[in-house]
Amino acid sequence: MTELTIRPTSRFLKIGAILAAIVFLGLEILYLMEWRQEVDAWVMVLPPLVLLWPLARYLRWRSEKIIVTGDRLRHESGLLSRSVRTIEISKLQQVNVRQGVSQRMFGVGDISFETAGQGTWQGMRNIENPQQVADEIMNRAGRRPV
Repeated sequence: MTELTIRPTSRFLKIGAILAAIVFLGLEILYLMEWRQEVDAWVMVLPPLVLLWPLARYLRWRSEKIIVTGDRLRHESGLLSRSVRTIEISKLQQVNVRQGVSQRMFGVGDISFETAGQGTWQGMRNIENPQQVADEIMNRAGRRPV
């Protein structure tokens, strides 16, 4: 069976990047048209700082994934320091899907896992098509989805 890699959705990343770019351009235009004579040039350091927000979100998005191989489910997170949680897929008892109202509007949701002996643990937030992902994981575990 092929490896399945799951990442959070990038929809919110794209929206955040577009908003940050609009704010950046707005501040640049405002400075050039209105503020040039009133404030010092060091104020132009501020607009690029707006772009740090989508960059931080991108790095956080890039640093988390779930990998389902033939007999293991591995949750990796972290950018500089790494945290990896691995479970045998045969011990997986249930995959839970939770969707808030805003998540349902965007077609995303959170998944969590229940395993034999380890209890429940949060899997990942804001996954596209979370029920399909949960069903696929349960199918790979050899169980029918609930």
